[in-house]
Amino acid sequence: MKIAAVFTILLIILLPVMGFVSTGDGTLKGRLQTFVSYGLSLTSFLLCILTIVVSVYSITNDIKQKQIFTVLTKPIRRFQLLLGKLLGVLLLDTAVLILFSAIIYTITVYTPKLCGADQDELTKVNNEFFTARARLTPAEVDVAEEVRQAYEKLEKTGRLPEGYTRERVIEKLTRDRKRWKRAAAPGRDVVMDFYNVKPIDPNQSLFVRFKYEVSTNPPDLQVSGKWLVGDLRQITIQTPVYPFERKDLIRTFYEIEVPADAVAEDGYLGIAFFNDPQLNNTVVLFPAEENLEVLYKADTFTANFVRAVLLIFFRLVFLACLGILASTFLSFPVAVLLCLVVFFTGTISGFILESLDSIGENASQIYFYTIKPVIQLLPQFDKYSPAKFLVPARLLSWFVVVKVAGLMVCFKAALLLVFSLVIFSYREIAKITI
Repeated sequence: MKIAAVFTILLIILLPVMGFVSTGDGTLKGRLQTFVSYGLSLTSFLLCILTIVVSVYSITNDIKQKQIFTVLTKPIRRFQLLLGKLLGVLLLDTAVLILFSAIIYTITVYTPKLCGADQDELTKVNNEFFTARARLTPAEVDVAEEVRQAYEKLEKTGRLPEGYTRERVIEKLTRDRKRWKRAAAPGRDVVMDFYNVKPIDPNQSLFVRFKYEVSTNPPDLQVSGKWLVGDLRQITIQTPVYPFERKDLIRTFYEIEVPADAVAEDGYLGIAFFNDPQLNNTVVLFPAEENLEVLYKADTFTANFVRAVLLIFFRLVFLACLGILASTFLSFPVAVLLCLVVFFTGTISGFILESLDSIGENASQIYFYTIKPVIQLLPQFDKYSPAKFLVPARLLSWFVVVKVAGLMVCFKAALLLVFSLVIFSYREIAKITI
């Protein structure tokens, strides 16, 4: 088909150009992150559009041009015809996806050599980009007793918020208590515990990634912090505890490189932050999980890249089955429109769910039983975007890949395919007129 050739030529031209013009934040790491993010996103987007158009066109055009009559008169069952069309689309997707994934990978790997990067830049990108880092968040703090006492106090004093259910009040109290457990007032410290920290090489480094939130903005928008990283449970020091003093901008992510031997033998790592009252006059908070996390190398960039490409392929399988289903009972324009609506809804499903969760109490009940189940039935493409793993060098585990394959391919795509086989089996292709 000419449209497949057009998409292929378009990607052949755009990807190398992006490799040269992508600059990011001006650093080598930023350049690589920008290219991988936009390169994979562009490849995924164009292949998704190609898959929708080809899968719908392959059936609707055969029916419109009456070419299907010459096929169905032969000893070929209708389900064999649909499976053959699906196989053809997936073979095309596989070939094109492998080709352009290889182009993106090659440009990414050779960019540092072509740029003539110095040793410091190469070390930085090897530690923070050309790797696959597992992510750990602080252990949950048990605040159930404090929440219970706070609720009983509000109830006795008659200060419970009007119009709120008991569950809603407890949820808010729990969220507030956990938030302040991760806060350090001037002159106070906050300690967060991490368990099951298992770097694959104890001679390498791990990274503490953090972002300051504050109650009031400092005059220079910076916070001076004193950190301790290591096994903070020790009475007598047996493993190293590393101190760091830093001054960083608020609401901006930074990383502290720490030798991996700071981790205790049982996988424990403690991180303490002290808010020096002589340097800061504001409460420093780490309210959300992503505000403080530990990253350590758990796999290679190549393995992570392969798994990320598989996520794109699973997306294409779902869209191919959706296109086949739509083409069994709709015309070409309507079928394409339906597929595009599903595709774009799945692409922003996370944003839609978060937006609807913030609506009023009465409207949320209607939304909970109507719109939310429909959106949750659709694949959440944005939740499993490859760029979310490759750009920050986050580990995309095989467990996540198998989970996505089972949910998106083995369940949702297979269900669409079954519906298409049933509909097409009973569809009247032509009427006999006497």
